[in-house]
Amino acid sequence: MISPTGLDWLDRRRFLGSFSSGLGAIALSWMLQNDQRSVAAAPFDPLAPRAPHFPGRAKRVIHLFCVGAVSHLDTWDYKPKLIQMHGRPLPDSHGGKVVTFQGENGNLAQSPWKFRPKGKCGKHVSDLLPRLGDLVDDMCFIHSLTSRTNTHGPGEIYMSTGFTREGAPSMGAWVSYALGTLNHDLPAFVAIPDPRGVPQQGPVNWSNGFLPAYSQGTAWGADRPIEHLARPAGIDAEADRRAASFLRELNQVNLAQSPGDSDLAARIAAYELAGRMQTSAPEAGDLAAESPATRALYGVDDVNPIKAGFARNCLFARRLIERGVRFVTLYNGAFAMGEGVQNWDGHQRIKSDYERHGPVLDQPAAALLVDLKARGLLDDTLLVWTTEFGRMPTFQKGAQGRDHNPKGFTAWMAGAGVKRGTSFGATDELGYQAVENVVDVHDFHATVLHLLGLDHTKLTFRHNGADRRLTDVAGKVISGLLA
Repeated sequence: MISPTGLDWLDRRRFLGSFSSGLGAIALSWMLQNDQRSVAAAPFDPLAPRAPHFPGRAKRVIHLFCVGAVSHLDTWDYKPKLIQMHGRPLPDSHGGKVVTFQGENGNLAQSPWKFRPKGKCGKHVSDLLPRLGDLVDDMCFIHSLTSRTNTHGPGEIYMSTGFTREGAPSMGAWVSYALGTLNHDLPAFVAIPDPRGVPQQGPVNWSNGFLPAYSQGTAWGADRPIEHLARPAGIDAEADRRAASFLRELNQVNLAQSPGDSDLAARIAAYELAGRMQTSAPEAGDLAAESPATRALYGVDDVNPIKAGFARNCLFARRLIERGVRFVTLYNGAFAMGEGVQNWDGHQRIKSDYERHGPVLDQPAAALLVDLKARGLLDDTLLVWTTEFGRMPTFQKGAQGRDHNPKGFTAWMAGAGVKRGTSFGATDELGYQAVENVVDVHDFHATVLHLLGLDHTKLTFRHNGADRRLTDVAGKVISGLLA
């Protein structure tokens, strides 16, 4: 149709088609804008729960780390031959007159403590740790663990990160990076230092290394609160909420302008978590809410202040994993100044040193295992006990203590997916070096990840042109430990 003015007129069909398309475009535009508003308003949560590679038996881990290299020969590794050969030189078949970390060694020395069979499995354990010894039916011992270093600092880092040099992520950081947290209001990974101080390498042991910054551990203890969580005086809850909501919108804009900036994302997530922890942290750390029976079980009111402090940390660890924290590293012992050695580094007087350290560890750690089991938490929680390396079967020349020995030492696991009341691997008849089913820390880490449903060869992060992982280019799952 030609109009009187020469312009084309739309016919009815074209008009209705154009009109419906226009309405659709308007609706689509509105929906996209609405989606963008929803995304902008949604809180950024880099540690939201994520699925594992396959169904794991464990959902969370407590790593009990005894600082200073606990002697396996005075705790978990019973050697009748060492008792028979007490006072004799180390045989040539075992190296003869060896020179170790602090120098020349003297003669073979039996443990100052007797070993007795414990539990239904009959596992021999030292009298130094009687309460933990009563729980051997729940434990799986690894007696053939080896390390790549005989020095405390690198040994701590190796057990924590799989590398002897600083810069690699810790096991807890890898786990929180892979799986996120089970509680939006608490950190995914918490490190609980000993009441006496931190391990020799300090925060390096719970570092995120080259992983995104949000996966690093948070140092927090029952008697070591996180500072500056309280709302400033003069600001009420509603004003605080409105300010936080506005700040979240601004943060989302900044994130959108800086995609891939993990440091910025981590800082935003940390501040938002700190805001939520104003209420969640005091509740998690409120040990007064526990029953008198539970407090007595752990020994939180013991007359020994160090034991009482460690007991509170053990109880705090249980409360954290109960509330969804994914990974807790609980330290016993510290490289700190004070009267006597503050860790398990028994070079000169192992008997008197360990008589101080044993009771500090024994009751609280045993209570943690008993409590986890009684509450049903052990069904999906993995409790692991480690130290950085072992000790020599000899006393140091001119001393009454044992030198460092990375050639064979003991760790144990309990809980989700682990065989109970068993032992894997062995050191020789004198406890000098691992000889049966020899494993290293990479194998240990691979097994922990496997129990969480993670394939250690697939849990990688691109860094400096290589796909890095907790187990480096090694590691195998210790299938003999798996239930």
